[in-house]
Amino acid sequence: MALPTDSAALRDRLVPPNSTAGTGDAAASTPSGGLPRVLGIAHLAVSLGIVLATDKCLSQAFAAASIKFPSALFGMFCIISVLVVLDAVAPALAKGFMDFFEPAALFIQKWLPLLYVPPIVVLPLAVRDIPALSGLKICLVAFAGWFASLTVAGYTALTVRKIVKTELIAAEPMGRLSPFATLQFWAWGAVFVASFATAFVSPTVLGTTARTCLPFMLASTVLGYMAGSGLPSGIKTVLHPIICCALSANLSAVAYGYFSGSGMDAALGDYLTKVPSNPGAGDVLMGFLGSVILSFAFPMFKQRKLVKRHAAEIFTSIAVASTFSLYSTAILGRLIGLEPTLTISILPRCITVALALSIVSFFEGANTSVTAAVVVLTGLIGANFVQAAMDKLGLNDPIARGIGAASSAHGLGTAALSAKEPEALPFCAIAYALTGIFGSLICSFAAVRQSLVFIAS
Repeated sequence: MALPTDSAALRDRLVPPNSTAGTGDAAASTPSGGLPRVLGIAHLAVSLGIVLATDKCLSQAFAAASIKFPSALFGMFCIISVLVVLDAVAPALAKGFMDFFEPAALFIQKWLPLLYVPPIVVLPLAVRDIPALSGLKICLVAFAGWFASLTVAGYTALTVRKIVKTELIAAEPMGRLSPFATLQFWAWGAVFVASFATAFVSPTVLGTTARTCLPFMLASTVLGYMAGSGLPSGIKTVLHPIICCALSANLSAVAYGYFSGSGMDAALGDYLTKVPSNPGAGDVLMGFLGSVILSFAFPMFKQRKLVKRHAAEIFTSIAVASTFSLYSTAILGRLIGLEPTLTISILPRCITVALALSIVSFFEGANTSVTAAVVVLTGLIGANFVQAAMDKLGLNDPIARGIGAASSAHGLGTAALSAKEPEALPFCAIAYALTGIFGSLICSFAAVRQSLVFIAS
């Protein structure tokens, strides 16, 4: 049974209006006052530190064992398994586990778009050898592929919905993120000014130019994200916070390259070195990507009743849409004559950056900067056109709309749709995570990778 997405009664039914659970991050949710605020910050630091340490330990263990499967994805499954067991034998422990890691999960969610930025910042270096015609072909694949994936995901969900006829139930309330404080702007601004001046006077004061440039390049990226997040919603559809991030970091690289005489290329090279012993600002940010995947476990567990109730619609749609997205990209790239290495680089165009980069690491010769750029481009296309496209396609069911938006345009499509259709948010969040998870799982099989390479070539 199709349900109208603009029904106020439906929204009140699915998203309880008086719910206040998870309405801010750690700092915002703690009472005002010195001691509670300090305890809240300490709670955030400890919970986030455990998540980061877990990701690092898993990564090192998988590398030592020469296991190609994403270590963070394995960790996410382990966290979900622990929560399920605890919920079965001691529900209070499961709730305590969730409450303890909630500040870390909300922190990662709040800063998530920032972590997508480093490969986009260094895109001017990565695309220098890519012909303009190939760039146009990539854009064509991104737009046509997005619409095709949306159509397949949406109609698959709608078809299964008509077969199973499961009634919608109220979802667990999703956490809302607090805005950035003025003090944060001033603090990061001070870091930028002081570290930029220090790097200008003594470019190797911290041992290398990358380490010396790290503080002001990181500050410029963060400031760009906070400024972009504060823009009116109408402007953000065109100038997304991710774009503001990249522009801010690139402007800083241009300014430093000009005043220091080293040039922009050198500054961008220091931004993302990919050398653990000599990290740049981009390396620091990308170090959080594994933690993003681990954090998927918490909203997935929180919505476990919804996942179980609508398992047929969710898992069927995600499996079909994820498989279709990968193979249709390879086929379309082959048909329009896109270079095989570039086609491989854009295979995970509908998957969040954290997992898209893991997927292309399975393949030889992939350009990760192109991967990240196309993922963001796909998200921006979805953010601007997803509602109008689904209206035209007749996808009026909240489950179909949520799954369609997230499985075709990942987090950016999710944010755009859920801002106006809160009843679709839980399904967006579930599909957003599961699309990347399923894509990673099938690409971990050599036969799938070989078939994709064969098609693209």
